[in-house]
Amino acid sequence: MEEVTPEYIASLTREAVGVLGGVVHRTPLDFSATFSRMTGARVYLKLENLQKTGAFKVRGAYFKISRLSPEERARGVVAASAGNHAQGVAFAASRQGVKATIVMPETAPQAKVDATRGYGAEVVLYGRVYDDAYSKALEIARETGATFIHPFDDPLIIAGQGTIAVEIEEQLGGPPDLVVVPVGGGGLASGIASWLKTRHPGVRVVGVEPAYAPKFTRSLEAGRPVEVPASPGLMDGLVTKKPGRITFSLLSRLLDGMVTVTDEEVARAIFLLLERSKTLAEGAGAAALAALLSGKVEVREGERVAVIVSGGNIDMTRLPKVVYYQLVREYRVVRLQGLIPDAPGWLNRVLEVLARAKLNIIDIRHDRMLPFLEPGWAEVEVIAEAPSPQAVSEVLEALNSLGLPFRSSELPPH
Repeated sequence: MEEVTPEYIASLTREAVGVLGGVVHRTPLDFSATFSRMTGARVYLKLENLQKTGAFKVRGAYFKISRLSPEERARGVVAASAGNHAQGVAFAASRQGVKATIVMPETAPQAKVDATRGYGAEVVLYGRVYDDAYSKALEIARETGATFIHPFDDPLIIAGQGTIAVEIEEQLGGPPDLVVVPVGGGGLASGIASWLKTRHPGVRVVGVEPAYAPKFTRSLEAGRPVEVPASPGLMDGLVTKKPGRITFSLLSRLLDGMVTVTDEEVARAIFLLLERSKTLAEGAGAAALAALLSGKVEVREGERVAVIVSGGNIDMTRLPKVVYYQLVREYRVVRLQGLIPDAPGWLNRVLEVLARAKLNIIDIRHDRMLPFLEPGWAEVEVIAEAPSPQAVSEVLEALNSLGLPFRSSELPPH
C-alpha cells in the first residue's frame, strides 16, 4: 500500500464536507469563560458529544460507506465495537440503505447494544473482549463479502473525522492556535492534524491518551508502532493496544506533542464540564480538557485553543460514581468519624456543631456495641454535604475542643 500523506487526507476531507453536509450535525464551538480563566488562554469546546449517535464516529463511518461501489453496498458492511464506532456505523449504514452487522463483546453494556440495534444494525454478541469481537467481524467479512469498516486506520474514516477541523476553522473565522484532541487509534487526531497542518503549518496539535494505554507515547519514542498492555478504565474509548499503520505514519509527522492523563484528572474534567458548562462527556470525551486543566499542555496567554469533546455516551451507572468522587475530593461531601460519650445529649451536641457550620447530613450511624469500644463510649459516623473545606476544618476543631476525637476520612491530602 502506498504511503498516505496529509495532503491526500486533506483532499479527501474537502470531499467529505460535501458528503456529510445535511447528514451530520455541525456541532457548536462553545467559548468557555470558565476554562479560559483557569488556563489563561481563550478556550473553545468543540462539542462532538452533541453529534448524532453522541460522538464524532458517525462522520468517518458515513463518508466511508458513501464511497462503496453498488456491489459492495449490496454485500453490506461489518464492524467490531463495544461503543461509539458501533453506533456510528449502524446509523451511517441505515441512512444509506446498507445492511450493517456489528460484532460486540458479550460484556458490552446492554444500553449500547440496544442503541446499536435501534440504529438498524444486526448485532452479534461474541467473545469477552474487543479483540474477540474484532476477529469475529473479520471472519464474517471473509465469509459474506461484506466490507469491514475499520474504526480508525482507513483514509476515508480519517478524512471524515477531519471535517471537524474544517468546522472549527470556519466557526473561528480562521485557524486556532492550538488544538487538543483525544487519541485512541488516532483517526480523529490524524484527520484534524492533516487538514490544519497542510493549510496552516503553524497551528499546534497535541494528542492526549490514557496513562494506562500509552500506545502512541511509546510508539513515538520507539519510532515505530509498538503494542502496549492496556487496562480498562474511565477512558475506555481511547484504550487500544497499538496505533494503526496509517495513523502512526501521519501523527508521527504532524503532532506537536503527546501527553497522557489519569482517570483522576478525567473525572475532574467530566465534573467541571457538567457543573460549569452544562455539558455531559464520557471519559474519552473529557480527556483533552483534562490534559489542558492539569497543565500538561503548554498554552500561551490569550491564544485560541480548540478542545475536542469527542463524545458523550457515558455509562449512566458510572456517572454518579464520578460525581461523588469529585465531590469528595473537593470537600463538598465529607465523612466524619469519631467517638462520643454514650450518654444523653452528646449526639445532639455533635449535630449542633455541624448545623452551625452549615453541613447538611446525608447519612448518620451511631454504634455503641462495637467490640473495640471502651465502655461508656459510642462511635458516630456522619456523611454530610459541606459548603467549603474551611467549614470542615471548623467542625473538626470545634468537636476536638469538646474533647471528642473526630477525623475526616475518604478525603485526599492537601
